[in-house]
Amino acid sequence: MDTITNLIQQSLGISPEFQSKFLNTFIIIFIWLILDRILKRIVFDKIDDLTLRYQWQKIIKYITVILAIMLLTKVWFGAFESIGTYFGLLSAGLAIALQDLLVNFAGWIFLLIRKPFSVGDRIEINNIIGDVIDVRIFQFSVIEIGNWVDADQSTGRIIHIPNGTVFKTSQANYTAGFEYIWNEVPVLVTFESDWRKAKEILTDVINKHAVHLTTEAERQIKEAAKKFLIFYSKLTPIVYTSVKDSGVMLTMRYICHVRKRRATDESIWEEVLDQFAKHDNIDFAYPTTRYYNNLSEGKEGTKPK
Repeated sequence: MDTITNLIQQSLGISPEFQSKFLNTFIIIFIWLILDRILKRIVFDKIDDLTLRYQWQKIIKYITVILAIMLLTKVWFGAFESIGTYFGLLSAGLAIALQDLLVNFAGWIFLLIRKPFSVGDRIEINNIIGDVIDVRIFQFSVIEIGNWVDADQSTGRIIHIPNGTVFKTSQANYTAGFEYIWNEVPVLVTFESDWRKAKEILTDVINKHAVHLTTEAERQIKEAAKKFLIFYSKLTPIVYTSVKDSGVMLTMRYICHVRKRRATDESIWEEVLDQFAKHDNIDFAYPTTRYYNNLSEGKEGTKPK
């Protein structure tokens, strides 16, 4: 052994001390890999529950990594000279091995102090929309809405999201300080319809179903403005007019409670259907193909001479 050590020193200029450290490092890493694999195999064979198996595999990984780091530190830097040094190195090892948990814990502190959302708020984060039902040290839970269900209705699924996600992606809060959102209901009528009469009907409908929200919405906006720069010059319902390929688009825009969008949609549409059925000169438009003869249908000023 001494002969090999001297040969390496003469050939590569590596001192016996460094050779010993390299050899010990190789042995520690080899034992760590074998021990990690054996322990995980035992867990795989003894535990059938997938969730419990996953948790034990993560725990084994954390423990073996920490031990390996401590042994490698001792090999390269010698024995720990003080208890402070020991705990410092231990903290560094824990920070590396448990970095995901530490990020999630920091996210929990952020949620407690900054409060971008709280239990009961409706949020959107990382393309997931739901109502927050629980906030814990390492994760928060939402009951999902939307997805394959239309109009912000609950799917029934509970989704658990790591707290560290708040540092990696933006969050939208539907209810913090202001529980109302703008909703739009587009109604397309044919070009031949009396669109002005249709607009009057839609204005009456939207005022009937949404105007009572304005006072409460104004109060909440004033409260929210104390914390955020929120300003709306007009909260009353309105109907906008535009032209589409298939007809005249009349868009009803109004304030509604964030959790009642589908209910207000239903009430408004039922009223619109009932009112339009009373008028023979108003009809819904849809994509169609028709032949237009300018000589018989066009205005006098647009006909060729």
